[in-house]
Amino acid sequence: MDTQIGSIDICKPSSNDVGSPPKGTVSTIQNSVPPALVNGAEATLGRHLARRLVQIGVNDVFSVPGDFNLTLLDHLIAEPGLNLIGCCNELNAGYAADGYARSRGVGACVVTFTVGGLSVLNAIAGAYSENLPLICIVGGPNSNDYGTNRILHHTIGLPDFSQELRCFQTVTCYQAVVNNLEDAHELIDTAISTALKESKPVYISIGCNLAAIPHPTFSREPVPFSLSPKLSNKMGLKAAVAAAAEFLNKAVKPVIVGGPKLRVAKACEAFVELADASGYAMAVMPSAKGLVPEQHPHFIGTYWGAVSTAFCAEIVESADAYLFAGPIYNDYSSVGYSLLLKKEKAIIVQPDRVVIGNGPAFGCVLMKDFLRELAKSLKHNNTAYENYSRIFVPEGQPLKSAPKEPLRVNILFQHIQKMLSGETAVIAETGDSWFNCQKLKLPIGCGYEFQMQYGSIGWSVGATLGYAQAVPEKRVIACIGDGSFQVTAQDVSTMLRCGQKSIIFLINNGGYTIEVEIHDGPYNVIKNWNYTALVDAIHNGEGKCWTAKVFCEEELVEAIETATGAKKDCLCFIEVIVHKDDTSKELLEWGSRVSAANSRPPNPQ
Repeated sequence: MDTQIGSIDICKPSSNDVGSPPKGTVSTIQNSVPPALVNGAEATLGRHLARRLVQIGVNDVFSVPGDFNLTLLDHLIAEPGLNLIGCCNELNAGYAADGYARSRGVGACVVTFTVGGLSVLNAIAGAYSENLPLICIVGGPNSNDYGTNRILHHTIGLPDFSQELRCFQTVTCYQAVVNNLEDAHELIDTAISTALKESKPVYISIGCNLAAIPHPTFSREPVPFSLSPKLSNKMGLKAAVAAAAEFLNKAVKPVIVGGPKLRVAKACEAFVELADASGYAMAVMPSAKGLVPEQHPHFIGTYWGAVSTAFCAEIVESADAYLFAGPIYNDYSSVGYSLLLKKEKAIIVQPDRVVIGNGPAFGCVLMKDFLRELAKSLKHNNTAYENYSRIFVPEGQPLKSAPKEPLRVNILFQHIQKMLSGETAVIAETGDSWFNCQKLKLPIGCGYEFQMQYGSIGWSVGATLGYAQAVPEKRVIACIGDGSFQVTAQDVSTMLRCGQKSIIFLINNGGYTIEVEIHDGPYNVIKNWNYTALVDAIHNGEGKCWTAKVFCEEELVEAIETATGAKKDCLCFIEVIVHKDDTSKELLEWGSRVSAANSRPPNPQ
């Protein structure tokens, strides 16, 4: 009999589901083998860890081998249902685990001690900033070397082995250093359950001599563990709902805005229920794109201050009350701190806290509980949406290209829009793709991911690898700038080894365009590569790959037809040549405001 305890809700609405299995849930515990005695060959620390990964929904682990993790990798490979994917470097392995976690609800990577750990650290920090459960496993030193004065390779030459651990303490919510078998079971289980409960990365170091040793605690199927559910304080919830309902019901034209913490709060569906019940105009912050269905009848677009979807900012900022669910107000999402919002008009709903105007605040109130209960207490009020409908003017189409005219970015994204369906997902790289992809209208079921809080260039290559591996039934469309691609290009190789069929649009404009619009200088110009030839060389006749270089709309149309037709079963790489100054108007506005924020002089002492 299968054991199944608890679930991790992937915060994607049923109408925009990109998860697996259906309805956006993945089992926290599901037996990987029948619940009988595990034989001696399987009763090892390595196999126990492998079984735990499979049980929480991880079927693919991204890794880079090193002498401290090789035996552990043997035992991970031996586990049915667990696929080991070797990446070209640790940074990309971490990015791939990040992309995987966005779809599956949890991801994992395995690297070696210090040289691998410090290389993957940047990706783990990004996952931490985006609230993603990620299991980072490191093959550590031999357990006999702890507490000695021995100096090991892959270290900085000191007998203190804690450098890597200290680095990870700042970007993970739990750290387990396993250097004996007696407490290995408990440490591993605690780490994994903490990652799922906190929705943050964790660090597990496994002594290199321990993975293959049988131990009685691993001789049976792991005892199922259940995650204690977080519960709202009932009195606090009731008081928060009453105060919020009073606040909103007396407003003339209230609106609601979804933020990125809807995902970690598992409150996407509750947010939509609130929109349904209230009739309020509904917008999302840029980093929440894809978390709620854009086909909702009261959806008005992305609220991003001066670079919002047309007519969206006017409705939000002119409202006399607004509810923000799970917002993050950083300098990027606030467009250089230029949002025209007033605290006294706002209800801020965080995953476990509600603040109404300038007070009061209610703790121990879960966002999904609060939104669902609030939906029952609000008067229907569609005034803001009616105002939006009155002022809305449909967006114009890009100017038609002349025959063989050099390709413009707005023409490129006009054609990418036509490619989207419920069987696709969009990965947007840090840079101008943020702004161009933000304007795409997502069909029902179309996935969408980008990394706005951390904003690490190159993230999308690994994330595309991981996301496509997690959801093989979807075709991933990645929009990547040339500067970002140069950081992490190697793992196109791993996509080919895995037989993936993503479509990568490499936007070649000769530099770091987003930096140009913030502050220009010669450092923003990069060496141009022959990107299609590079990918052809990586392909090297092994796997299915097709490349094209396009200079005009006619060539783009032909390339898309081939990628979605004759080469639909291939990894398709389309290099798009555009002018170095061809950017979205939103980036021009945003860049100038962020530049102003960055260049503020010191406050006088």
